[in-house]
Amino acid sequence: MTREELYDIARGLQEQFAANAEEVCQTVYDFAELGLQEYKSSAYLKEKLAELGFRVTENAGGLPTAFMAEYGEGHPRVAFLAEYDALPGYGPNSDQNGHACGHNWIAANCFGACQILKEMHDQGLFKGTIIYAGTPAEESVGGKINMVEAGCFDDVDLAMQVHIGGGEDTELGSQYLAMDSLLFTYHGRSSHAAGAPERGINALDACYLTFNGINALRQHVTPDTRIHGIITNGGLAPNVVPAVSQSKWYVRAADRAYVNELVEKVINCARGGALMTGSTVEYEFVENGFDNLKAQPELISVFAGCMKAAGVPEKNLKTALREPSGSSDVGNVSWACPTLGSNMGIGNLDGAKCHEEVFLPNCTGPVGFAGLKKAVLAQTFMALEAYTDEALQAKLAEIKAKLTEERTAVAGQSRVHVTVL
Repeated sequence: MTREELYDIARGLQEQFAANAEEVCQTVYDFAELGLQEYKSSAYLKEKLAELGFRVTENAGGLPTAFMAEYGEGHPRVAFLAEYDALPGYGPNSDQNGHACGHNWIAANCFGACQILKEMHDQGLFKGTIIYAGTPAEESVGGKINMVEAGCFDDVDLAMQVHIGGGEDTELGSQYLAMDSLLFTYHGRSSHAAGAPERGINALDACYLTFNGINALRQHVTPDTRIHGIITNGGLAPNVVPAVSQSKWYVRAADRAYVNELVEKVINCARGGALMTGSTVEYEFVENGFDNLKAQPELISVFAGCMKAAGVPEKNLKTALREPSGSSDVGNVSWACPTLGSNMGIGNLDGAKCHEEVFLPNCTGPVGFAGLKKAVLAQTFMALEAYTDEALQAKLAEIKAKLTEERTAVAGQSRVHVTVL
């Protein structure tokens, strides 16, 4: 069967099953649960997939709201990276959760692709395994990182995700910065700031000096570096020398190995601040360690063709690797298996962007559903390429082998810093 014949079958199935993907999109949108609290969303998605005949493995990576659902057998094994955590801070009183980043939309486009592929698999149109990866807490601790470290993606040949985006352009060359997060706690000695200042050891001064040291460090880092911090505890009262202070930092760069170097330098700045004041300092990693995304230009080229076949205008397709900006746990998956991360513009004309409250209506409803159809088809087409094209399968195996070699070279440092009980 030709590629176009396969695509036509998929288009027909997309029309047949469109209402199911839209239902998933709306239902998860309504649940709007924060990271690691997505109990309703996770249970709902597992139930929907089980109804299709997928084999569901719960508690993936030791996370209660993570799961892996599989259909079929053997290789190629293609995984769809679903997310379903919401964000806080919306509504008139800024006390409501909302899917302003469209993770409900991601959960739905992965479901739509899996349902189409399941039907085509049943028709004997390809062999292999379809994987719906339920990955929680992307907006916070990064649930995929726990899953990667637990080996959930070690046997995957291709993973992909289409993230929702504002505007008309679809970015296929998305890249993410590696990131570590640090919490420094400084210990001094309290005293009366006016009556006996000489008896105090000012932990807040140690915190200030850490900021000064890191600001000096900024002159001697690569342009892609981002180091940003806040004081989370500055003392209790102005007339009491602070005995304890804390600061939280994000350290980012385009390369994981360089982030490791930067973290040591940032820690030394904190040690210096403590030494200068007579304080002591301790540190901990308070979120999982995010890795940079290892983009694969050869796969991006194939995916671009799938996007065009799905109805994305060529003028809106951006395939060049863009400068990395934010961080995502999709990056960690890309070290374990060939991975496509993309950002699809849904064509909203209101100028709203992800995370903004005004973007919420675009993550469901007519505008969101129009983009959802394209995302479902693009991923379905890309999966069909992986399942049926022997040359692409060879390329995936080549990329996988290289990733395994590179991952082995940096082995020994776990990225999991958050344990969920």
